[in-house]
Amino acid sequence: MSKHIQAIRGMHDILPEVMPHWHHLEDNARRILTNYGYAEIRTPIVEMSELFKRSIGEVTDIVEKEMYSFEDRNGDQLSLRPEGTASCVRAVIEHGLVMQTQRLWYRGPMFRHERPQRGRYRQFNQIGAEVFGLTGPDIDLELILLTARLWQDLGLNGLRLELNSLGDPEERRRYREDLVAFLSARRAHLDPESQRRLETNPLRVLDAKHPETQAAIADAPSLLEHLGETSRTHFATIRQGLDQAGIAYRINTRLVRGLDYYNRTVFEWITEDLGAQGTVCAGGRYDGLVEQLGGRATPAVGFALGMERLVELIALAEPTRRARAHAYLVAVGERAEAASMPLAERLRDALPQLCLIRHSGGGSFKSQFKKADKSGARCALILGESELEQDLIGVKSLRDDSGQQQFDFDTLVAFLARELGGDPNQT
Repeated sequence: MSKHIQAIRGMHDILPEVMPHWHHLEDNARRILTNYGYAEIRTPIVEMSELFKRSIGEVTDIVEKEMYSFEDRNGDQLSLRPEGTASCVRAVIEHGLVMQTQRLWYRGPMFRHERPQRGRYRQFNQIGAEVFGLTGPDIDLELILLTARLWQDLGLNGLRLELNSLGDPEERRRYREDLVAFLSARRAHLDPESQRRLETNPLRVLDAKHPETQAAIADAPSLLEHLGETSRTHFATIRQGLDQAGIAYRINTRLVRGLDYYNRTVFEWITEDLGAQGTVCAGGRYDGLVEQLGGRATPAVGFALGMERLVELIALAEPTRRARAHAYLVAVGERAEAASMPLAERLRDALPQLCLIRHSGGGSFKSQFKKADKSGARCALILGESELEQDLIGVKSLRDDSGQQQFDFDTLVAFLARELGGDPNQT
């Protein structure tokens, strides 16, 4: 017997039993983003490798270790996208969208060759939002408030907001000098990876998880102490807005994010319910990236949320969520089976929102009813010889003990529209 072909390590199947949680997340995110005025954009999953080297930074872990890169038949160096912001920026430059303010959102798969573990996959899905052309702290605040509203509508509690400011490039340059001096004096107490980062990307040392390194940098200088008046005011305005909205947050001076393009505001939403992989949403401002990638100087800010991690939280909060049909059509007898298909199509024409499963494969009335009940449908529609003779359709609730009723077609349509015409997945 030949060996079964399995999915690539770190690239997982999303099975039907968990799809209701995905739809719950996607539907709420789409609704909220649309209501805030964000328009959807879709970009390719394959881009020129140079795009990510220039945006994310050549000395980041993503570019050095994690990108899926290859040479195509034309000799071009291509990569599967490891994140969505660079692709979005490339698109708005290419299509001239930076000439006016843009509020955009996207969703789709990203790819990083990391060590697979709970909540971290080599193919993972993100929903992201990007705003171009606005400089004020109010749009940074709006994005954070938008995410807070999403958690509320998803019924997720306990997410913690962490906030920091990275200042402007000159402030960060001065801070980098002080930080390098501080870290160099403690080099012997840094883990090997942090020692390497000291030479290439010293701000990432602040994010180190190694216990000895954490102890060595416990009293490292704070970037907030290096901010100028404009950056301090920008950050203070965001904090004031969060206070007014009643959203709790924690200032985390070690929050630097893993991408080189951020400046000023950076934030993360974190959970304690998923083990080590606790960040479910992260973002910030990146005012220099559009120009860095060849466009005109354009302020920008955005976020991305990890769909797999949020789906896990949704499942923990509501483990029994499932897709449910409105009705399951049972047909007993050859004539009824033949009539069930056109009946089902007539019902779908009359009620486009109706979720209807038509039984296939024959079987006794009892066996069909068992399948109807197992399907999760709210009611069974019954078509047998007696119903055909009277030109009626029987209706029996599968969720309570109410008796069976019979309707002609028009009355059945009115009944279903009144009783079951809403979203079958709403509780």
